[in-house]
Amino acid sequence: METHFYLSLLPEALIVSMLSPEEFGSYYAVGSAKKSRGQAMFFEVDPSYRNPYFHTEEALKRCVPHEDGRPKASIYVSVYRVLEHIDPAALLDLHLTTQDGRTLALKASDNLPAGEDGLHLYQEIVPVSPLVVSRLDPVSFYDLIVKNPTSLISVPAITFTELQLGELASDPEMGMLNNLPYSNPDHLRQCLSDVKTKFVSTKMVDRTHSPVIPYRTIKNGFYVGNQDKLRYYPMPTAEALRAENYRWFRSASM
Repeated sequence: METHFYLSLLPEALIVSMLSPEEFGSYYAVGSAKKSRGQAMFFEVDPSYRNPYFHTEEALKRCVPHEDGRPKASIYVSVYRVLEHIDPAALLDLHLTTQDGRTLALKASDNLPAGEDGLHLYQEIVPVSPLVVSRLDPVSFYDLIVKNPTSLISVPAITFTELQLGELASDPEMGMLNNLPYSNPDHLRQCLSDVKTKFVSTKMVDRTHSPVIPYRTIKNGFYVGNQDKLRYYPMPTAEALRAENYRWFRSASM
């Protein structure tokens, strides 16, 4: 049986598995008694990648079929400081699994989206998960918190996504939220107003925010990077998802 390496983001972990990405997503979201039902987000990792930080060969020895022939679903290699020890170049597709186990694969793109004026809302996912507003576009935001921090706070690597703000991106005081499902909208408006009118370029909205993301709020995709490289995984438009991945789209919209 083929062996796969997965970098789980919810929670952060490096896992060896005999399950395909679709099977692993279903198992990880709904099929394990060890985890409550919920989203799964994970990268497939190049199986040839090695880092001495991980006991990879020992994990591979333990990843064998069950006595009845069923594939081994998961062997945990590491659950601590995983992302910073994986070269972004070794990351393959990013898989997004809904609560009922439907998985969508996103491929990396060399074309980063053009920076946009206005305000931005970022959900950091790994290794920390605050909700942050900023005047900075995604590439500048990554640069600030990983490569060239201007404060005492930085991380060696990061995975994050930009969320939709709708009219709040240009008018945080009077703009309409419409159907965006953000809690405490008055606090969000105030934080956006602060970064719009004051010297600070970023402000934390919620320092302990859950990294579980309503997929329909994702603006353009996911970003993952360290000191050396930033990779971008674009999210298909709602129209493309509805036409090409309708069951996933319907599940993600619930």
